[in-house]
Amino acid sequence: MKRILLFLLGALVVLAVLIQLFPYGRNHTNPPVVQEPNWDSPRTRELSVRACFDCHSNETIWPWYSNIAPISWLVYRDVIEGRETLNYSDWGSQRGEGAEPGEAGEKISEGLMPPSYYLLTHPDARLSDAEKQELIQGLQKTR
Repeated sequence: MKRILLFLLGALVVLAVLIQLFPYGRNHTNPPVVQEPNWDSPRTRELSVRACFDCHSNETIWPWYSNIAPISWLVYRDVIEGRETLNYSDWGSQRGEGAEPGEAGEKISEGLMPPSYYLLTHPDARLSDAEKQELIQGLQKTR
C-alpha cells in the first residue's frame, strides 16, 4: 500500500511539472488602452477598477499564481472572455452580451459579478451593498 501511495505521489509531481510545459495561459499582455467610457463620475471608475478591471480591461494585474498551470489556464480564460464580453479599455468595440455598462450593473445586482471565486483571492474587489448600488447607478449613467 505504501508503494502505491508513493508511486501515485510521484506521478502527481511529474504531471505537475509536465503541465508547466504547455504555454497556454502565460500570454500576460495588456494591450494599450484605446478608449474608456465617458464615466459619469470618478467614483464609478474607482469602483469599476476595484471590482471589474482585472478581467474587463486592458489593465489586468496578473498575480504570481497566473504563471502556474493549471491555474494559469483558468485565469487567462477568464480574462480573455471578460475582455471579449466587456472591455472598459476598448470602449465601443464590444459586440457580446453584457457590453453595455447598464447590463454590467444587472450582473452585479444579480450577484454574478464579480464571481465569488475571484473574490477569494481578491478581497479588495468585494464591494459593500452600498458600494454595489453606487456602482450600479453609476454604470447606468455611464456612456
